[in-house]
Amino acid sequence: MSLPCSDQSIRPRKMQSASLPRGVEAVRCWCGDVCKVKEVTDFSDWLGMKFFMCANYESDPPESISAYVRPPSPPPLCMYYRWIDTEMPDWAVTEIRERGRRAWASLDLEERREKAEAEEKAEQKKEWEDYCVEQRAFLDEMKRKNQEEKLRLEEVYRQREQAREADRERKRERARAAKAAEEAGDGKGKYPRWTQ
Repeated sequence: MSLPCSDQSIRPRKMQSASLPRGVEAVRCWCGDVCKVKEVTDFSDWLGMKFFMCANYESDPPESISAYVRPPSPPPLCMYYRWIDTEMPDWAVTEIRERGRRAWASLDLEERREKAEAEEKAEQKKEWEDYCVEQRAFLDEMKRKNQEEKLRLEEVYRQREQAREADRERKRERARAAKAAEEAGDGKGKYPRWTQ
């Protein structure tokens, strides 16, 4: 059993009521009352260890600010506590080891999951980049074909326009020749002069 202590910086914060171990006599705190026996429930270096603490609180019952909120236990009146156990029980050591093993297993599982997610994201990114390259090549090919089709149609329209213009020019020439021939002749009537 350790000496009485009032250093509250190392006093356990999570605890539960416990029974007095065999062979250990109850002690009185600085208030003069018999101490309560508590057991540490916090996951720390004191897990499962029992200690005495003052049975009186600074406010009893605890002051409640609401009817629906259970107030935390106030600190002891004289801040007295004294360790009964000097080392953790076997079950607490086993629990800490098991929690540590589960924590490492969980960490390993988390790392593997993150690695799998990273690989999946990398694969999705690569697939997306390949798809973008494929689509870009497809669009470039479509642009090239559209450009070629545009040039071909422009050539066809140009040739048609040239043929149309040549045909119109022939018709104009024929019309000019016919007009000139008519102006050169002296046919004033319906029939030629020698038939009248």
